[in-house]
Amino acid sequence: MSTDTDFDLITIGAGSGGVAGSRRAASYGARVAIFEESRVGGTCVIRGCVPKKLLMYGAQFRDAFEDSAGYGWAAGAVPAFDWPTLLARKDAEIDRLNKIYITMLANSGVTLVQERARLVDAHTIAAGGRTYRAKTVLIATGGRPSPLPIPGIDLAMTSDDLLAMPALPKRLLVIGGGYIAVEFASICRGFGAEVEIVIRGQHILNGFDDDIRIALEAELKRRGILINTGVQPVGLERAGAGLRLTARDGRVFEGDKVLCATGRHPNSAGLWLEAAGVAVDKQGAIRVGKGSLTSVPGIYAVGDVTNRVNLTPVAINEGRALAETLYNNNPTEVNYANIPTAVFTNPAIGTVGLTEQQARDQGFVVDIYRTGFRPMKYTLSGREERVMIKLLVDRATDRVLGCHMLGNDGPEIVQGLAIALNCGATKRQFDATIGLHPSAAEEFVTLRDKVAVSP
Repeated sequence: MSTDTDFDLITIGAGSGGVAGSRRAASYGARVAIFEESRVGGTCVIRGCVPKKLLMYGAQFRDAFEDSAGYGWAAGAVPAFDWPTLLARKDAEIDRLNKIYITMLANSGVTLVQERARLVDAHTIAAGGRTYRAKTVLIATGGRPSPLPIPGIDLAMTSDDLLAMPALPKRLLVIGGGYIAVEFASICRGFGAEVEIVIRGQHILNGFDDDIRIALEAELKRRGILINTGVQPVGLERAGAGLRLTARDGRVFEGDKVLCATGRHPNSAGLWLEAAGVAVDKQGAIRVGKGSLTSVPGIYAVGDVTNRVNLTPVAINEGRALAETLYNNNPTEVNYANIPTAVFTNPAIGTVGLTEQQARDQGFVVDIYRTGFRPMKYTLSGREERVMIKLLVDRATDRVLGCHMLGNDGPEIVQGLAIALNCGATKRQFDATIGLHPSAAEEFVTLRDKVAVSP
């Protein structure tokens, strides 16, 4: 390799994709430096997937306490909940993970520079008053919350803010109906807050299968979450000790706190991309082609900053694929088909493959299998909550195109189903598989009757 550079690879951003790519490259002998202005671990570990799921675990205890009476435990009031205690425990775990990530980088031989990095040119980085050079640059700076462009929106919290708020609000107003919005709405409701959601459209979770998103809506409403549709916010202002949101049609919504969860955008601003000639789209996403290569030879980008498939495991696989290709003589492409996805509400969603609408849009004639039932766990406790399971099958080939589940076991079950879909499993093979009884998962292999078919 050339000896006129400080490093073989410089990575900007120590989140999931950046860390994975850097460590894999270093394992093959590359001299690697990774630059991070914040904590190591990125969105997922520090302010996303991990802390969010820890909070959801906490929020689910209310159900357990209430349901226990049906199983013979002495009935009584739900124990008092203390938000600061949970927050402190959550923060301690994030601190632990941050240290683990730093140790992993060090043990892999990756140089960590905790400074904000910017591109000077295609091979030069400026950070902390110094410049660094590398043959190859990897940009993995992730994404950040997108504020709603209305007056007063700075009064609202982002998901980052909610994860650090010192006290749980009595009334929470959530703007947005995507997975971040409904997850935090579900979490706060589980801890006892009054929660109201406002969305522009008619249903939550755009892009998910219609049957599943509508079924989740029903369950959230059953739990006391109000969902207001057709709301176009025009302004947010203080109202006494709380906040007031005004809609274009004159409707007014109030909360002690407001969470704005109207999406995320690529975290590409301030990287001086133009200095190196790196092309971005109108949302600021770095344009990439085959192998995550940007418009500039030698500069690559992975993860949410490219706005392809914004999921942690995808960023990890993109980073590792790049390292395999560049440093192990093993050209590797990421398979973006059949990526399993979860929404950690209560109840949760697990999904893999095509939605019904996507299948039809792609020209498939689909057979649809669907079932709904009350989980066995709730037959003694009396809780009114239902599971929904749905299979989409290509009528021409019998291949299973999509598996969708609403139910708290869904995310764990769907991970295994993703393997089956990637292997091209057919409905006949699902049918030939003996179910594990009693379980919700067995429903995926016992569906026999088509509930709807394409015309």
